Amino acid sequence: MVHSQFDPAARQTLAIVAVDAKMRKDLSWQQIADVTGLSVAFVTAAVLGQHPLPEAAAVAVAELLSLDDDAALLLQTIPTRGSIPGGIPTDPTIYRFYEMLQVYGTTLKALVHEQFGDGIISAINFKLDVKKVADPDGGERAVITLDGKYLPTKPF
Repeated sequence: MVHSQFDPAARQTLAIVAVDAKMRKDLSWQQIADVTGLSVAFVTAAVLGQHPLPEAAAVAVAELLSLDDDAALLLQTIPTRGSIPGGIPTDPTIYRFYEMLQVYGTTLKALVHEQFGDGIISAINFKLDVKKVADPDGGERAVITLDGKYLPTKPF
């Protein structure tokens, strides 16, 4: 049976325990995702409390991290999503994304609407990918792909 959370506290507590286990076992997010057969972005979000994992994936993650059966069950629940309480984020990495949307949000909206019409880009039917690439001018660049299904507004 599918179960859902009404309060983010349980999943937040589990996330703290899971990240601690990840650190103690010196695992990467990719290594954790590999035992599930799911994408690293989805599994990371799930372990951090933003998605439910399918039963087999939840059990595999719990076993890898030496978490108990209750944790495996909790990893399967539909969470109360949203990870930035209190408004403007203070973590520098998360804040940069907030800043990007402050600068480019209206541009993204204008370009999406021009190309697709009135509607939204789904964050449910969605894929996320992060890649590190060499910068031709030296250093490294982050290539972040947000791939969401377009959902047109339907008059009713």
